[in-house]
Amino acid sequence: MRTVSIFKNGNNRAIRLPRDLDFEGVSELEIIREGDNIILRPVRPTWGSFAQLEKADPDFMAEREDIVTDEGRFEP
Repeated sequence: MRTVSIFKNGNNRAIRLPRDLDFEGVSELEIIREGDNIILRPVRPTWGSFAQLEKADPDFMAEREDIVTDEGRFEP
């Protein structure tokens, strides 16, 4: 187990994450308290952010083989 110091940063308390515990390529973390534990984890994209992604090209998967068909699915 490793320990780090807590210091004051303006009106907040802060810690420095050691380099080997860095979240590589992550710019935002969620922080959650569970009892005496504080958990840091990368922020996951929300469904709302999905709409902001670039749309696929019109020919995306145009030549895809039809794997699932409706043949025989609706017969009584």
